[in-house]
This record gives sequence, C-alpha cells and structure tokens, in this order.
Amino acid sequence: MVGLCPFHNEKTPSFFVNSDTQSFICFGCGAKGDVISFYERYYNLNFPEAAEKLAGEYGIDWTLGGYGGDSKRDGYYEVNRAAALYFRNSMRTSGNPARSYMSGRGITDDTMKAFGLGYADGSREGLCAHLKEIGASLESAAEIGLVLREKEGFKDRYYNRVMFPIINTRKKVIGFGGRILGDGNPKYLNSAESKIFLKKNNLYAINITKDEIVKEGLSILVEGYMDVIALFQHGIKNVTASLGTALTDAQARMLKRYAGNVVLAYDADAAGVDAALRGMDILRETGLNVKVLVLEDMKDPDEFVRKHGRAAFAEAVQNAVPFLDFKLKTARKKYDLAEAEGSVAFLREAAGILRTLSPVESDYYVKKLSSETGIAEGAIVMEAWGDRAYGVRRSASDSNDELAVSRRPSFDAGEEDSARDAAMLAIQRNLIRLALYDSAFATEVRPHAKVFVTPSLYRIFGHIASLAAQDPDADTDTKALEELLDDDDRRTLADILDTVLLGEDPARQLRECIAQSEILELSAREKELLDALKVSGSDEARMLSLMEQLKTVQERIYHIKNR
Repeated sequence: MVGLCPFHNEKTPSFFVNSDTQSFICFGCGAKGDVISFYERYYNLNFPEAAEKLAGEYGIDWTLGGYGGDSKRDGYYEVNRAAALYFRNSMRTSGNPARSYMSGRGITDDTMKAFGLGYADGSREGLCAHLKEIGASLESAAEIGLVLREKEGFKDRYYNRVMFPIINTRKKVIGFGGRILGDGNPKYLNSAESKIFLKKNNLYAINITKDEIVKEGLSILVEGYMDVIALFQHGIKNVTASLGTALTDAQARMLKRYAGNVVLAYDADAAGVDAALRGMDILRETGLNVKVLVLEDMKDPDEFVRKHGRAAFAEAVQNAVPFLDFKLKTARKKYDLAEAEGSVAFLREAAGILRTLSPVESDYYVKKLSSETGIAEGAIVMEAWGDRAYGVRRSASDSNDELAVSRRPSFDAGEEDSARDAAMLAIQRNLIRLALYDSAFATEVRPHAKVFVTPSLYRIFGHIASLAAQDPDADTDTKALEELLDDDDRRTLADILDTVLLGEDPARQLRECIAQSEILELSAREKELLDALKVSGSDEARMLSLMEQLKTVQERIYHIKNR
C-alpha cells in the first residue's frame, strides 16, 4: 500500500506499507518500522504507551510485568485521581487562601482549571476523611506517599498548600507538587518516588503541552510549575518543566520524542545558570539542538512574561543564545582577560569546551574565540587538541615562524556529498599512514584498494603495496618509496607522515578505517536506491526489486556497525 507520508509534507506519495512484513517505510523522510513504532511516532508515545494504546483499541488484555501486578498500579492511580479531584474541588470554594494566592499572581480561573490546580487545607485530615468516605485505600495512599502513617493514624501529607497534579501522557495522575501558602519549609513539596512516579522519567504538564511542542518543533524547558503555567496563560504553550530536579537522560529523551530543538529558560540566578550548564550537556548528548534564554533583568520566565508580555518573551526565545556561546560567556565572566593569568585560565577552560565539538563547530568557535580574545588561533587549537586532532606543523612559508594549522577537512552538516568526500579523504590518509607503519597492514588494506579514490593517494598506496609484496616481512623503506614518487606525490606523502598520527592501538584503527570506508560506500548506494524509489512511479516490479536491494544494503550496514 502506498500513500502520503504522515510525518512530512509531500505531494507525491512515498510512504509504503508492506502487509507481508508488517512494516512501513517512507522513502522521502526515512521513517520506518512496525505498527508499534508507527504509533510511537504518530501519537508521540513511548513504547509501553504505544503498545497499551494498541491493545486497548483492539480489545487485547494488557498486563504489565513488575510492580506487583497491574491491579496494584491501577489502585495507586485511582487513589491519586481521587486526591486530585478532592484538591481541585477544594480550590473552587470561594475565599480559600490558595485561590487568592494564585489570583494574586495573575492566574485566571480558566488556567487553574486547565492545569487541575487544587488546594490542601491546613487540617491534615481533609484528604484522609475524603478517601475513607469514598472507600479508597489509605494503605495504598500511604504506599505512594500521598498520606502519612503516624501513631494516631493516617494524616494528610499535604496541608496549607497550592496543589499541582503531575499527569503523564496517558492522562494518569502520577504525583503532586505542593507550594506552601505563607512562610515555611519546604517551599515546594513533591510526591515521594513510588511505583508509579519517578521524577527522572517525567516532565511537568507534558500531557497538556506536547502537541504544541510538536507543532512548534521546539520545547521551552523551565524550572518550575509557575513558569509553565504563567507562560501557558500568556499563549506560550510549547513549554514544560523538569519537576524541580536536575535534568536527566530520560527527560531529555522524552523531549526528543516531540521536537529536535530545546530552549532552556531557567532562572537567572547562579543556581539557574549552573542548572542550565548541566542540562545543556545532557540535551546535547541526546542529539538535541540546544539554546539558552538569558533574562538578564528578570528573576525567572514567570516574572518576565507577566511584566513584558507574550511578544517580548517570544522575541527573547528567537534570540536565545546557542549553547556554546552561553558556555563560553559564562566561563569568560570568571576571569579578567586584561591580565595574562586570567587569559590563560580562560583559554584552558575554553579548550575543554571546544574538545566536545564537531569539526565544523570547533573550526567556527576557534576563529570566534581568537577574534574576541586576541589569542592566536594556533594557540587555541594546540591548547584544545595538541597535535592529535588538527595535525599542527611548522610551516617554512610562515615568515613569523608561528604555528601554521593544517585542519582536517570540515563540511556543512547538510552537504552530504562534501561530508562523504571529507570522510573518505581522512580514511585514505589514515590507511596510507597505517600501511607505512606495518607492511602486514598494507596486505590487509590491499583488498580494499578501491577506497583510494584520490589519484595521488591511489598511486602512493600502489607503490606501498608493491614494496610490501616484494618483502612481506620487512618494514616499508620510506626512502625507497619516495624515489618511486613524483614531486607532488612526495609532498603529499610528507604531509601524511607529518600530520596523521597513529592511535594507541593501530590494529584497531585499521579495522575502524576499513569498516568506515565500507559504510560510506554502502551509504552512497543506499542513497542511490532511495532516490530511485522516489521516481519509480507505478512500476511495482521495479519498486519491489529496489526495495529488496535497499534491504540488503541496510542489513550490510547494520552488520558492519555491530560486528
């Protein structure tokens, strides 16, 4: 079956469903998988959520393993649901301090209703009495930390607080946050972790805002409940919060399900800056594009949007700072760059940051740092990578005898052909260096000689292989090799010897180079097949043939990557 892809905009159908293999693939955007992965992507669910939704739609009995069985978990959810309704109804009573507090902060009745906000009075007995009245289990309530078991009996854990229910994407109440009314500690009291609530695996209000995040292609991550609610009320609805805890890998992966871009809008104080620095690394490692919203004159997003409004906040999001600019700016504030010691200390910290970047990013920021600080590019490169990454050498043509930097090829991420060419060049140069290191390596490389697509490198390797074949037990005589080369090829060889360094395990380096060359070749073939499928039209026989070839290529790529 063929149709328009639901995951990207297109006019010509490129979405195929194969009933024999029970799978789908889009030759336009690359989406592929089975029915569960389709539900994951289409409805923005994780694996268990997608499986549960499918089971419910088709009348399949759904039983989760662990946690003492499904009925136990259902009991916990039901107790939380009853508590959320109790707190919400309490909030609706006129004159209660929670309603007055939220109204005083500019939160409307409609917004309170949208987030299910509630009120826990000061009696310490109201919720327990309500749960008894409706026949809910106080034991279950105690097991998930909703009430406390004391000598005189069960008591409410939450009292004299505004209540924020925490609801997951399956619309189940999994916990609560309570903000104290007046003075006292803790200011915010969150549900204890339980069999249905792990802070590290959840985000506040994601059940309400996830569709807007998908629509905008961007999530705004804030620190607190009130930041989310204030922004939402002002029309900034692609927002969520990390439940008052340090951002976790699981939360980052959850964000990535909905959008590839994140703006961190944490508080402007020192704790907020530290949290942003920690969070951006986790988000980056998950593959998200990260920026930071800097609100210099305001304490937090709640205060900013209430004072300046939606348009000003939206503009601030547009002008959010790329994660590395924020890191470098934060580091720069620690040092006096007018002093030599400050410049050196800053450079060392900046070097550690640069080492985490891709070649394109590092090339850009080396130039930017040099321009902003007056520190030579070569010095920054040497501090960050030494001789290993960029192949630094002295250049006779440099009249000042400064370090001249010969950078590895860099490319724009979107330019696939340039990327492949750059990677192939690096692989060829590495294989030449390895073949010179050990003649046995030259023998191993020989069956893969087609990797040498650069004419000069093809010629150089041909002579290396010939010398190795003459005496397999002897190391390659570099001088004898140079005599076989013309002037241009000799210069190329000298550059390889000077700039391409061997790792601690050359044999492993050789295997990785060969594997990467195979993957690049197969990836190019994969792209050719995908392009051919897009224009195969109604020729079903040709389409099936191309799909079979594509499957074989993809299986070979998978095998190489995992062998």
